[in-house]
Amino acid sequence: MKFNSDSRILIVGLGLMGGSYAQAFSLKGYEVGAVARRQETIDYGLENGLISSGVTEVTREYVEKFDIIVFALYPHTFIEWIEKYQDYFHPGVLLTDVTGVKESVVYKVQSILREDVEFVGAHPMAGREVSGVKYATKDIFKGANYIVTPTEKNTGEAIEACKEIGRTLGCKTIKTLSPKEHDEMIGFLSQLTHCIAVSLMVCKESEHLVDYTGDSFRDLTRIARINDEMWSELFLLNKEELLRQMDLFSEKFNELRSYIENDDREGMRDIMRLATKRRGFFDKNK
Repeated sequence: MKFNSDSRILIVGLGLMGGSYAQAFSLKGYEVGAVARRQETIDYGLENGLISSGVTEVTREYVEKFDIIVFALYPHTFIEWIEKYQDYFHPGVLLTDVTGVKESVVYKVQSILREDVEFVGAHPMAGREVSGVKYATKDIFKGANYIVTPTEKNTGEAIEACKEIGRTLGCKTIKTLSPKEHDEMIGFLSQLTHCIAVSLMVCKESEHLVDYTGDSFRDLTRIARINDEMWSELFLLNKEELLRQMDLFSEKFNELRSYIENDDREGMRDIMRLATKRRGFFDKNK
């Protein structure tokens, strides 16, 4: 379960995130292969040095060559892939992923996985508002946080190997959370913020407003350019936690609204001062 300079790495799903992993590993001298749905994706990866080999048809001969397998797939596709192809893994292979939800994925995969291979969940907090391998770049990991979500089924050696993957990518901070803790955190920091951005973009017809906007609206709605297929799945897989975070936001939004409605300037100033203080924590960690 070790990750070292001789490890051969397979990326399953060569999109934005999988392609960015591939580029980061290839530039560090690793042998990197890929599985993708379309031949043009593989061709792009080969032509641009992201991978050294790739296939669109999954075979035992190809899969069993690799020591580390990174899954960059939608959650349901990831689980289906394990169910269908796990007999192709060679004993001792380490599996990890980039999936944005963990409770509904990690335990399911571990429950169906062979005992002679190990899966450690991971989530690089990185991305872009576009999709596809043509937008892949190792630079998305620069300064990014990387979260490992082990369970009692994981060995210390495999957990450390998964952390080393994050370091190799160039991530700034490596943290460990349980799958449940991860989903609570991601529900607030990522999923809620995407919900807010989407709501802002659809609450008012805005085509004519583009000529008047400033940076504040652009910054707040940057992530509203959203992959609806992926994010709708992630939202539903973390439904209960996301709804709790949305209720929390609604409570504070309505609190601010009441201050404005009642001409309560001191109430507004108090909540603004608290916001400024808490935003400062993020500025310190740039």
